[in-house]
Amino acid sequence: MAEDVLVKIEEKVKKNKVMLYMKGNPQFPQCGFSAHVVDILQTYGYPFETEDVLADQAVREGIKRYSNWPTIPQIFINGKLIGGCDILHELHERGELEPMLKAAFEK
Repeated sequence: MAEDVLVKIEEKVKKNKVMLYMKGNPQFPQCGFSAHVVDILQTYGYPFETEDVLADQAVREGIKRYSNWPTIPQIFINGKLIGGCDILHELHERGELEPMLKAAFEK
């Protein structure tokens, strides 16, 4: 795998307060897990960036290598991997996601 893909991923993760690697895009998610994550994030009103892993196989494989996380979607807040759909859902249900997002945008 080209190291430049990993460098581009790291740049996006570090540059964006909330970065979501997903299948499809927020307007047209290509899997239920990605759609659920978008729905959760949109409820808070904070901006987030996305990258469609289906559009580039190198990114699809690269993000898994970068994060050492095997599944998509992957959510990063303040440069830190939060996890996938199940973890984001749990954080949302327990009321722990909003403080994380708020802290990211206060900086």
